[in-house]
Amino acid sequence: MGDYNFVVGQEFADVKAFRNAIKEAAIAQHFELRIIKSDLIRYFAKCATEGCPWRIRAVKLPNAPTFTIRSLEGTHTCGKNAQNGHHQASVDWIVSFIEERLRDNINYKPKDILHDIHKQYGITIPYKQAWRAKERGLAAIYGSSEEGYCLLPAYCEEIKRANPGSVAEVFTSGADNRFQRLFVSFYASIYGFLNGCLPIVGLGGIQLKSKYLGTLLSATSFDADGGLFPLAFGVVDAENDESWMWFLSELRKALEMNTENVPQLTFLSDGQKGIQDAVKRKFPTSSYAFCMRHLSESIGKEFKNSRLVHLLWKAAYATTTIAFKEKMAEIEEVSSEAAKWIQQFPTSRWALVYFEGTRYGHLSSNIEEFNKWILEARELPIIQVIEQIHSKLMAEFEERRLTSNSWFSVLAPSADKRMMEAIGRASTYQVLRSDEVEFEVLSAERSDIVNIGTRCCSCRDWQLYGIPCSHAVAALLSCRKDVYAFTEKCFTVASYRAAYSEEIRPIPCKIEWRRTVEAPVDDDTPVVRPPKFRRPPGRPEKKRICVEDLNREKHTVHCSRCNQTGHYKTTCKADVMKSIEQF
Repeated sequence: MGDYNFVVGQEFADVKAFRNAIKEAAIAQHFELRIIKSDLIRYFAKCATEGCPWRIRAVKLPNAPTFTIRSLEGTHTCGKNAQNGHHQASVDWIVSFIEERLRDNINYKPKDILHDIHKQYGITIPYKQAWRAKERGLAAIYGSSEEGYCLLPAYCEEIKRANPGSVAEVFTSGADNRFQRLFVSFYASIYGFLNGCLPIVGLGGIQLKSKYLGTLLSATSFDADGGLFPLAFGVVDAENDESWMWFLSELRKALEMNTENVPQLTFLSDGQKGIQDAVKRKFPTSSYAFCMRHLSESIGKEFKNSRLVHLLWKAAYATTTIAFKEKMAEIEEVSSEAAKWIQQFPTSRWALVYFEGTRYGHLSSNIEEFNKWILEARELPIIQVIEQIHSKLMAEFEERRLTSNSWFSVLAPSADKRMMEAIGRASTYQVLRSDEVEFEVLSAERSDIVNIGTRCCSCRDWQLYGIPCSHAVAALLSCRKDVYAFTEKCFTVASYRAAYSEEIRPIPCKIEWRRTVEAPVDDDTPVVRPPKFRRPPGRPEKKRICVEDLNREKHTVHCSRCNQTGHYKTTCKADVMKSIEQF
């Protein structure tokens, strides 16, 4: 409180500094100001409480911007109240209070603003005021949402100029060029995917929380070490079947620009029918599977049983039909309803043993990991969302490129570890050779048939994971073959280095290329305007629906007060006496 005491003769740099100081004092000391006169040369105010004698007068010194207090009368006799907010705690004042905090933490929440203001000043402000202040603060720091859409065409041109071969396109709709879609894929990502990654693509989306919402769609893959490898991303005004068809169409075009033959791919997603149809149409020779993370989360929410989730994962990872059926029988014992629920999802879409494509043991996509990259930027304008992804890609490519330089093994670390474990177990096996390519491998528990010509083993691990299993390793070592030569190329250190061999180059500072909303357009490029629909009022949904077409029956609610259906006791409007008389 002492920091906000004034004295006659006290000077301030200018009128703005004085106004800020008197406002801070009023807020901190919990009294309201009634300004009688305020201009560039004088300021006269008093306490707004009727009967309180406190007065202050300040004037500008001649030939200088300095403001000084000329008189200060009375002391406060008002009863100070900090519970009902403060008129001086305007949105602009809150913005000045939170600006530095917002720069350090984009996810500085309104409830945290309320807490910090109350802690420092002892006043309570409305939640809505804190929310508005955050919106205005983000716009002041990062630019407005409207400006972000306007700058998109210029930003896309800068992406392609700084990273030749990249794809960056904006699509609009209507005569007024409203934003509809954006697709971005850096050349380094396309090259790295085609030359060094597993032929697996995870598809997913995450809702943006800026003024005009939208959804970020993404396509990711796995590098040789099993790490996240972003391939392409896009922003759409609304996530629906049409937008997924468009996104996969653009993805195919980007791949076809860089290879004569698009590889046979395996797609993983959360099971949306729109994604399945788009994959089938745009990549007809590819395979499709449900992401097990989403499927297991769905059964967990549906039946609230962690054991069911565990058994479902065990069934999904089973490498033989016998093992799969055993786990499904266990699920039936735990819950027959859960077993019936699972039947709506074809086993060929999620169970490893029945899947017809190549997954190399990856049952889940890594979309969630990619989404973490932009969690902090979801509330920012669309330009900042792209810049966040670009900055993260630059850093990750550089870091992984340098890390791989210290690797001297044939396989990437995770694959090499699997191989070492297989070699260790193989030393205890007995190998019987049938012919040039077929072997019988005996262990303490079982007997397995290995064919090194077709690269298969009766345990099916070699076929499913692309790395020789312990039985295959035993057979290969018995005939002095190089076990690494029988491993899929996509797991090698050479492939890992190829994935990150191309650099993602920096994009010039915005001030060098930006076009402000007011600036005239020199060419035929239309000004992109934001979508017509904006964020609706109320609390947004916490999470996207992961698996579609569950065909759940709606739960019928029952009122314990009037014994009727369709509402709860708390919302019951029935006359209790009438209800009693009915009985």
